[in-house]
Amino acid sequence: MSSMPLYQCQINTDNIKLIGNILEKENFIQQPTLFTFVKSNLDQTIQINLSQSFESPSIICCCSTISISLPQLLFFLKPNSSSTINLILFNQSSGLIDWNSLINLATTYNLSLNIVNNEENLGKKLCEIVNNLVKQNVMKRSIIPNNVNQVPPTKFQNDNNLFYCLSKITREKRSVALGQRGAFRGSTVWLTALGQRGAFRGSTVWLTGLSGAGKSTIAFALEEYIVSKGLPAYCLDGDNIRCGLNKNLGFSNEDRVENIRRIAEVAKLFADAGIMCIVSFISPFEQDRECARQLHESSNIPFIEVFLNTPLSVCEARDCKGLYEKARKGLIKGFTGIDSPYQSPVHPDVIIDTSLISINRSLEMIIGKLAERSVLSPTLILSVHELFMTEHVREKALEEFATLDKLEITELDLQWVQVLSEGWATPLSGFMRETEYLQCLHFGCLMKGHIENQTIPIVLPCTTEDKERLTSSSTIALCYKGKLVALLKKPEFYQHRKEERCARTFGTTDPEHPHIKVILASGDWLVGGDVEVLEKIQWNDGLDQFRLTPNELRQRFRDMKADAVFAFQLRNPIHNGHSLLMQTTRELLNERGFKNPVLLLHPLGGWTKDDDVPLPVRMAQHQAFLNEDEHDRLDRSRTVLAIFPSPMSYAGPTEVQWHAKARMCTGANFYIVGRDPAGLPNPSDKSKDLYDPTHGSKVLTMAPGLNQLQILPFKVAAYNHVLKDMAFYDPTKHDEFDFISGTRMRKIARDGEQPPDGFMVPAGWKVLSTYYQSLATKS
Repeated sequence: MSSMPLYQCQINTDNIKLIGNILEKENFIQQPTLFTFVKSNLDQTIQINLSQSFESPSIICCCSTISISLPQLLFFLKPNSSSTINLILFNQSSGLIDWNSLINLATTYNLSLNIVNNEENLGKKLCEIVNNLVKQNVMKRSIIPNNVNQVPPTKFQNDNNLFYCLSKITREKRSVALGQRGAFRGSTVWLTALGQRGAFRGSTVWLTGLSGAGKSTIAFALEEYIVSKGLPAYCLDGDNIRCGLNKNLGFSNEDRVENIRRIAEVAKLFADAGIMCIVSFISPFEQDRECARQLHESSNIPFIEVFLNTPLSVCEARDCKGLYEKARKGLIKGFTGIDSPYQSPVHPDVIIDTSLISINRSLEMIIGKLAERSVLSPTLILSVHELFMTEHVREKALEEFATLDKLEITELDLQWVQVLSEGWATPLSGFMRETEYLQCLHFGCLMKGHIENQTIPIVLPCTTEDKERLTSSSTIALCYKGKLVALLKKPEFYQHRKEERCARTFGTTDPEHPHIKVILASGDWLVGGDVEVLEKIQWNDGLDQFRLTPNELRQRFRDMKADAVFAFQLRNPIHNGHSLLMQTTRELLNERGFKNPVLLLHPLGGWTKDDDVPLPVRMAQHQAFLNEDEHDRLDRSRTVLAIFPSPMSYAGPTEVQWHAKARMCTGANFYIVGRDPAGLPNPSDKSKDLYDPTHGSKVLTMAPGLNQLQILPFKVAAYNHVLKDMAFYDPTKHDEFDFISGTRMRKIARDGEQPPDGFMVPAGWKVLSTYYQSLATKS
């Protein structure tokens, strides 16, 4: 059973009724007498509990952070036979309800059970009501810690100038990073048994700068990234600490000195216990920061000072907390940067101006410094590892080519060479050796001093004859059509157990599966080793300009001044339902405060099964959709069309993780997941799907090593014949929708007919129709 959230707002029955009346009046609920509700987002958590008996009817509203179980319901409800439970769910909470307990409860006590899924509208309304009542002094919050993980409401205690920042890391995720199993319980004994990985050392990263410089944003992003790699980190934020440990301190010079002294001591304890402590404090005085540094260094604990040198004008323009405005009006005295000085660091380890540098680039700079100081393994650096030869090595390889042992590779192998060389599979340095292969096959990730998601084996098969011929070679020349492509250094041969590979990767060994068929026909041995690639792979098919490497894409996004990148992979033509989803995603990101979210439209460009639409046709259709759509649905000025070079495996949820991980290399921080991604019909029964269509998106929310990528679920769109356009499906208006299947679309195209108006951009349809008619002519 999950614990109740950290902070409870104790209120009286009159306030409960007041909230209930407002909700009832606005037709959100009917006749409430009890609430247990939670609204949780990036900046706010509110819970209201009533710790007394009450009579029917009752309301429970919960969100994704809470699990409702039988003991909780009994404690709160103390039901009688006339009770009615109205269970209102939002924010995907239905997946966390203990339904068996709920049904047993209803059966035992003869209860009526009404369930309504009102999504996020109810949560917003509840928060709006509570905040308004607090502002009007109709209701007061009494904040009481309850020994759990989440954080209190944005405004805390009686100081409206403190804003509690919500960590993105749950205790469950922290327990994984600390190597713990089962329920999370911090303890001194457990801390002494930390299982550190690789070169990781306890340390303190101290972020200093003006209010609004971006300290908390970068601190929590760094914490999230480190923990996502299976390493322990904890963020100490200035406002958060003043809400607890230092709540007895004010903002006089003396109190500010004591504030920093205390937090330096606490940070040292964290670091000494083997945890990376990330400190986010204005810390305006150089002497205080220097004392913090000396405290750490005298105990041989790394201390990295990060100066966020964001100009005052930028910080004041942001003023996300409204504090500069108050300071200018004289409502806040002694505000740093206005009427209290900020002493810039003399010799900081890292200097970042967040008005010029993105969050991802900021993290790269900090992590690079941590690696330089031997706090982190160099493999953890965010930068992409390309495997191209330097000019000197390339010249030498060409000179020695005639004397080297050679291995001819297939087109599929060459595609994997391209994937490796461009850094899509960072931190892999070549084709998997046996240890990496086993980690990938059995754990779905690599253990390189941290956890790195890698669910698809990237291996090089060879025949028994090749294995016997090359066993003694220290360097193998990989050739495609007789030409040198790459060098494979220190090769390691191991058995290619094909059935095991297929069973673990695909969940089936059916020889009719298109990629299993390829694997079964390949060599009986695998050869791994470091790869050095001669030069960037060129296919000379007129599409090489779209084959941008992760580093090239990162630079493109920097040039476009993107503050968010959302990626959408597809291996089919685009219709207006896809564009609706991408439009909606952009609007969502704008609502979240992003000013310039850029779309990475990223079709898969490697091997696909024979009946898939070929890459040249798909790219022509995508270009037509982008360039000739009179409505500019995708906003071509903020869309990058590029090719993802990976072959397709059709491995369902297993492969979806690989696709997501590779997009992280481009700097993408949002990923749109479609229905049944990487799936296909069951080879033995075409009437059924091989994988559950919903499992891809569900798996991504749980997959190790992908915490930094926010998953955006796919919404089902269909043709609405009333609107004459694609629209998100509304089951209450089912008769208005027409689900145009792929089979039906192909038939319309082959027959030279036109789809309904609004289904697809005409120029895009013309490309598709021409292709299918050419197939009909050939047959």
